[in-house]
Amino acid sequence: MDPIAEAFRQWAARWPQHADHMAAVTSVMRVQQLLLARVEDALKPYGLTFAAYEALRLLAFTRSGSLPMGKLGERLMVHPAAVTNAVGRLEQRGLARRQTSAADRRVVLAAVTDEGRALAEEATAALNRAAFGLTGLSREQAADVTGVLRAVRAVVGDIDAGDLGPGGSGGGAAG
Repeated sequence: MDPIAEAFRQWAARWPQHADHMAAVTSVMRVQQLLLARVEDALKPYGLTFAAYEALRLLAFTRSGSLPMGKLGERLMVHPAAVTNAVGRLEQRGLARRQTSAADRRVVLAAVTDEGRALAEEATAALNRAAFGLTGLSREQAADVTGVLRAVRAVVGDIDAGDLGPGGSGGGAAG
């Protein structure tokens, strides 16, 4: 039995005008759990969580290999404490380091090391092979999912509705 389908049935009997919305949100929450587990399984051989991978990948994407800690948090869409923890764990493994900005000594930069850049490449190849956990979907289906979720993000105020143009992939560092 599909618990979400059963919840939908129960909701439809009591609050039919809200049953589809409840099922949509519950489905998104469940899919998030499933995909995070698949992604984390693909990253396990590299000793990375998805959060650590995203930070490492984002730093490796930059031309300089570094970003201010605050900017890193903004781009990863996480609380500053989460960035501090993620960078700290990467630092312990020699994958990243913190340094003071030469341009403004008040700014702390997170910088990827050569070892971190190499691990980011290996982990990215593994995630690409695993289709980021969506191995059963075609590229077109994945793009459709992204489009629907961008519309949801616009409705809830995460992005400007004007950002819903064609090819609208989005998301974190890897997106």
